[in-house]
Amino acid sequence: MANATFSDGLPPLPTYETRPMPDLLPFISDFWLSLIAPHVAYWVMSMFFHVIDVYDLFPHYRLHTPEEITQRNLATRFQVARDVVLEQILQVFTATVLSLTEPQQQTGMEDYEVAVWATRIRLAQRSLPSLLSVLGLNATAISKNMASSHPLIAGALAGGHYPFLTTQLDGVSGVQVPAFAIWEMMVAKAVYWFIIPLIQVLFAIFFLDTWQYFWHRAMHVNKWMYTHWHARHHRLYVPYAYGALYNHPIEGFLLDTLGASLAYKASFMTPRYGMFFFVGSTMKTVDDHCGYSLPWDPLQRISSNNAAYHDIHHQSWGIKANFSQPFLTFWDRLLGTMWKGDANSKYERTRISAAKKSKAPAPTPNGKAAPSPVANGKATAPSPLANGKARARLQQNGKAVAQR
Repeated sequence: MANATFSDGLPPLPTYETRPMPDLLPFISDFWLSLIAPHVAYWVMSMFFHVIDVYDLFPHYRLHTPEEITQRNLATRFQVARDVVLEQILQVFTATVLSLTEPQQQTGMEDYEVAVWATRIRLAQRSLPSLLSVLGLNATAISKNMASSHPLIAGALAGGHYPFLTTQLDGVSGVQVPAFAIWEMMVAKAVYWFIIPLIQVLFAIFFLDTWQYFWHRAMHVNKWMYTHWHARHHRLYVPYAYGALYNHPIEGFLLDTLGASLAYKASFMTPRYGMFFFVGSTMKTVDDHCGYSLPWDPLQRISSNNAAYHDIHHQSWGIKANFSQPFLTFWDRLLGTMWKGDANSKYERTRISAAKKSKAPAPTPNGKAAPSPVANGKATAPSPLANGKARARLQQNGKAVAQR
């Protein structure tokens, strides 16, 4: 495609030819990468936190003790993993439909698009003399005074008039045509490559946060939706990383899959930027459920909506607060649903309660507590058979932990 007209003193737009954009990675197409990348990110991050959890690598950054995980959660790890995989299958199906509705992303027109923005910047300068006149300034006089010392500033003040900036139309005819100023091209490139994508991402974040906040809050206000859909997610009083998408399938589709898809569509992202957005939002969701407040975790530093913030919502005393997810907290702040109480004392009580339960004597078949190993002031040694069984149980538990 070509556009070599330069009427009205505007530089001509460059010619371009489009071609399919090369795949991001040489060993997999962007189509398949967009389908699997969010789920690979989900499980890689989840296993990272799972290893930290199993081997208790950072106990001082835990939000909950290991005893709380085993005692308070109402869903097994198998149930959680099963439901997460089910939701991810639905997400792959939705992403496939979404990808098939998108035209193949093209490249080759980037210089043309940058030149279009440079043209818009040139046209915008034509309003400067009128704007300055409102302030009582004579733009023409100022431009003439600065023409020799600051020609680019003088050209902008004159309404985007740069008679000294020319270039050849092509390498054959030698025809001189107007050219863009260096600063115009720099601003145009910044707009095209950074500002527009940033606006799209910020809008997608705003859209997704808004969508999830009001749906999430509605599922707590409406008893039917909470009982039939959202209560499943709250079986995890002590969240952990791969439980982030432990939802009822309908809730998972409404909040996560449909919400992110609409955010992508409404922001007019390119398919590749959309893939990055899906991966980023997935990683943020996993991190919000990781169960750790890590000072060196960048995802927990970009906003106050982090693992510690969302964990409050999973507690019985904070279930009516902190609905915002997954990025920002502005809806909680604006609508007064942010937790304002003393969370530290409540966390401490649950830790103490879990510790006491873990140390309580195991009940016997008749419902009474097992006798203490110290009777009448004398220690009663367990039988060798009991020691053997205990060792066997410890070995089995060790194998189970290793498998986890």
